[in-house]
Amino acid sequence: MKIAVVALGKIGLPLAVQFASKGHQVIGVDVNPAVVELVNQGKEPFPGEAHLQDKLGELVPAGALWATTDYAEAVTGADAVVVVVPLFVNDETWEPDFGWMDSATRSLAEHLSPGALVSYETTLPVGTTRERWRPLIEEVSGLKEGVDFDLVFSPERVLTGRVFQDLRRYPKLVGGLSAHGAARATGFYEAVLDFDERPDLARPNGVWDLGSAEAAELAKLAETTFRDVNIGLANQYAKFAERHGIDVYQVIEASNSQPYSHIHLPGIAVGGHCIPVYPRLYLWGDPGATVVRAAREANMAMPTHAVELAAAALDGALDGQTVAVLGASYRGRVKETAFSGVFAVVAELTGRGAKVLVADPMFSDSELARLGWEPYHFGTPVDAAIIQADHPEYAGLRPADLPGIKVLVDGRRVTDPGSWDGVTRLVIGQG
Repeated sequence: MKIAVVALGKIGLPLAVQFASKGHQVIGVDVNPAVVELVNQGKEPFPGEAHLQDKLGELVPAGALWATTDYAEAVTGADAVVVVVPLFVNDETWEPDFGWMDSATRSLAEHLSPGALVSYETTLPVGTTRERWRPLIEEVSGLKEGVDFDLVFSPERVLTGRVFQDLRRYPKLVGGLSAHGAARATGFYEAVLDFDERPDLARPNGVWDLGSAEAAELAKLAETTFRDVNIGLANQYAKFAERHGIDVYQVIEASNSQPYSHIHLPGIAVGGHCIPVYPRLYLWGDPGATVVRAAREANMAMPTHAVELAAAALDGALDGQTVAVLGASYRGRVKETAFSGVFAVVAELTGRGAKVLVADPMFSDSELARLGWEPYHFGTPVDAAIIQADHPEYAGLRPADLPGIKVLVDGRRVTDPGSWDGVTRLVIGQG
């Protein structure tokens, strides 16, 4: 097959590589010329994705994969077009911004060939594939869905850093606008993916047809929104435990010792491209979902809660205090700040008059400065520190690394409690 992959980001590029590794001709299209140039040189444009560089180094020189900024080159004659363009959400209104996806859809539709299969993998509000993409593609292309081309939704279900592993591990969900389209999508993904044996599943691992695009859209929103709601519940338990002198981690471990409890862990923030975003997409279609909204609001309040813990330990005063925020990434070992708790923590500290410094082993001083922060170097005196990301480097921190420190708020429970004598060490959920 000739396969076009639209958008070569942290999901799209590994997908393109996976498709090419199965013997297909793959052309990736991206609006960023720098990304296109690096891919065509066989170089990964972003670090941290396991096996990506090795695979690029094999497939690009072999002519199995290349990139372009030209939709005509990529999409014309393609048997399948897979779309992984980002969908943004307004941080204030929580409404989806379809700007980039609309533009990409128009561009691919202008060059869509009869007989093509179009699959959207970007997480979408329920109904988007049928109600937005189908009429837009038909209008621009002049083709009829279900007759001249087939349109499906098949959500990506992978984490950056381990995309190739997750592609094998999890069933590939598809939902079509017709039974014919779903059958084509099933055949397509069976031809480009491999699947691990999963005896824990009720049915064999592989491509699962969910019966409609709407069901597939909801499945992706449901699995990620569940995590946000679960973490919101854990954070509520954590705050209660703090007030009553209880260690919530012992409580969660005890609760989860029987098979019907699966409580997640509390923490300073819920970040990344998925968990903080997809509940908002769900709420856009189901605004009365009070449980989802309450959990999202509870999780958004956790950075402020962490700062309040630090302030209380410093007799309520942060004005003039020097505070190091450790971790710009939204999670450990990932060089990505999407919806990271660092933004809210820094804003809250600054608003209370603190001098804020930021450190992260994944980022250089110049990169931190470009994000608007003054870099922190261990060995520089501070009054307090807040651990925001669970980088493994922080597990071995000692007071000597942060001279003068009076308060440590370990927002991820990564430090050794026995190493902080003389310092007020606070962990969310430990009273």
